[in-house]
Parts: sequence; C-alpha cells; structure tokens
Amino acid sequence: MKASEWADTVRELAARREARYEPVGGLNPRGGPVALCPGGTNRITGQLADGFWGASCDADEHEEGGLFSKTVLPRAVLTKSHMPDLAKVVPMFNVESVERDPGDLIEHAASRRKVEFESIEFNRRFLATVPSDYDPIALRELFSPGFLDWVAQIHDEIDFGVTDRQLYFMWRLEGRTADEYEEALGNAGRLFGRLRSEMDEHGLHTYPAGPWHAGLEPFPDETG
Repeated sequence: MKASEWADTVRELAARREARYEPVGGLNPRGGPVALCPGGTNRITGQLADGFWGASCDADEHEEGGLFSKTVLPRAVLTKSHMPDLAKVVPMFNVESVERDPGDLIEHAASRRKVEFESIEFNRRFLATVPSDYDPIALRELFSPGFLDWVAQIHDEIDFGVTDRQLYFMWRLEGRTADEYEEALGNAGRLFGRLRSEMDEHGLHTYPAGPWHAGLEPFPDETG
C-alpha cells in the first residue's frame, strides 16, 4: 500500500461519517477549544462513532517499501477525546498492552506506580500505571469488574488512558483496511461510553456527549 492509498481510505471513511478530514491536523483558531491530534497525519475530527466525538490520526509511522519506492505508513491509529470531567476523577493514568516491547514497559513503569486489579485476565494483558505521586485508589474504584472484563476481551493490541484532560485510545493495526479502522473507532467509542457509565454509577458529573469532546465547540458550561 502507498501512503496515498491509505489517505484515500481514511478520507472515504471520514466522508461516510460526515467528519472533517485533514491531511495534517492543524490548530484551532486562537481563543477556541484546544485541537486534538495537532500535527497528526490523516486526521479526522467529528462524531467518529455513534455518540462518540473526538479526533483520530495515524500513529507509530514508519517507512515501508524497497530502495526506490519507500512510503511512510502507520502501524497504529490514535484516537483522542476531551474528557475534563474524567480527568477530575483520575487526573492521569496509562493502560498499556503487555504485548508491546517489554523494554518500553519497564522504562515507563520505572517512574510510575503500578495499579493491580481484581481481574486476573486484565492484569495478565495490561500494565496499568499512574504517576508515582498519585494515589491509585481512584483508578481502582473507577474500573468495575464488568469494565475490566470488557477491556480484557478486546482481541486487538490496545493502549488507553488519560493525559492532559484527554482520553486517548491506541489501536495497533494488523492490516490497513477501512473495516479495521471502523472497528478501532467503534471500540474507542465503546471505551468512551463505558467510562462515562462508570462515572454515572459513581454519581460523578459528566458532560453530555457532543462536539465539545472533539474540540469543535466549547464545553456547555464555558459558553455561559
């Protein structure tokens, strides 16, 4: 596959979802909401799945091809959504697949605090961490047994977490097809919905789902 062919795949997917497509993601106008995935290649922004607003772009890009036909293609897609309400509960956390490079995981975990859960399967598949100065109890309390079981059943290699008041979801590509990208966005949307449900069950405030989660409009309480 050439980079142009992959770009066409992403552009067509965005059109089907009536989302905005940009070859390279830019910044929002000054004074507006923070843009998601700025600088990301093949960025799509809008309602990426039913009830899920955010932005997605290429990730883990690398060169492929022969000596005279090299092209840059992604090994993964990265999806983000503004979730300041979630960030108030668990300011920062990372859940990383243990199928990644073990050296990377050891390096990341060295400056973080590991969080263990009651789900054996979840702990087997993922390394969950919070910054060393954060209390992991909030994360343990947020993830219900049902949520942990659901995440552990996703067959593909994924990472997710909260950073800079944004939810991120990384899906590593086995192929580069529209169907797989749609599956990635569908799971990102289900993660978004699951986390909102977890917060609702704990009686925590959540914003209604909308374009503010994609950085297309200010959050409702910021508009007066």
